[in-house]
Amino acid sequence: MSKHATSWRIRFVAGLALLLASSIPASAKPIVVGKPVDLVLCLDVSNSMDGLIDSAKIKLWDIVNDFSKIKPTPELRVALYSYGSPRYSAGAGFIRCELDLTNDLDEVYKRLNALRTYGGEEYVAGVAKAALDELKWSANPKALRLLFVCGNERADQDPRFKIADVARQARRMDILINTIHCASAESGDDPLWKELARLAGGKGVNIDQNRNVLDKPIPTPHDDDLRKLSGELNKTYLAYGNDRLEAAKKQMDQDKAAEAAAPAAGAARSASKASALYRNDAWDLVDRLKNDSKFQLKDLPEDQLPEELRKLSPEKREAAIQAKCKEREALQARIQDLAAKREAFLRDARAKEPKKSAEKAFDEALRELIREQAATRELVIPQ
Repeated sequence: MSKHATSWRIRFVAGLALLLASSIPASAKPIVVGKPVDLVLCLDVSNSMDGLIDSAKIKLWDIVNDFSKIKPTPELRVALYSYGSPRYSAGAGFIRCELDLTNDLDEVYKRLNALRTYGGEEYVAGVAKAALDELKWSANPKALRLLFVCGNERADQDPRFKIADVARQARRMDILINTIHCASAESGDDPLWKELARLAGGKGVNIDQNRNVLDKPIPTPHDDDLRKLSGELNKTYLAYGNDRLEAAKKQMDQDKAAEAAAPAAGAARSASKASALYRNDAWDLVDRLKNDSKFQLKDLPEDQLPEELRKLSPEKREAAIQAKCKEREALQARIQDLAAKREAFLRDARAKEPKKSAEKAFDEALRELIREQAATRELVIPQ
């Protein structure tokens, strides 16, 4: 081939590359996929566990926000089990899977808020084994798989399964079992809780389950603004599909549930909604078009479109979605800025408080263990 022909081909390929690059929308950024993280919470719902459940309601969004600080953002999925209620099947060990692993954080919070305590038998080994056997855990060898069992009775009550056997199964599956025993130092420690965690490669801790509930909340100058911006953020969602109305309602319902749990929970949820972890591809067109390169708006049946898009031409529909996307990004940036200021305010306020009791609160124990174990997969959560 002549030098002239070779030079011409090089110029042609370079020009074609520039043309293709210019056709990509400026707002389209390559999505860097982080490592998978599976987080499973097994919560005791026997009579004395109201403090534990309330703590989870108050602090779930703070836990989510910790994961959102990891770069690149991980693919977080959460599952929920409850155990210890006589209302559940005795044949299943008084254990119930409330929700399989999902990235639908609104659904997780909805199921968490639906939990009710009621006296019964608490089978720690059984609930851990059920989670190991039943859930669709990530098969990615780089995934972080965390299973937390939280409760207050003896850990060896299950007549069907032995702690050591369950721990060995978890190790084979590369799943870390952590135990959170809700007994104060005064009421006594059950070493078998920590033994289960140790044998499974995790860690066991004691907590004061009522600390998150009884601790006086610290108001910040940013709480009201975060609440308002969260409401504005909801207006940028374009619900589609057969279940669009229910999905949009669920989002608003969980806003209210977080505020009802504690004002701090509402503010933390606002921050979560501004993070990359809060994705609603299944019902929101903005998220779907942003995250799913194969999705075509023209393929969506007319009756599954949001009402406000049906009256527009196909070209104007795309433009309307892009406008909502830009509006959302601007709101998310404002929320992230306020959330960082709120976090700094709380950090300074807590530093001035007198030292708490020796037992950690639910979220302190959980977040400390998550930070520690995430680091083993090179997932760094900044302090």
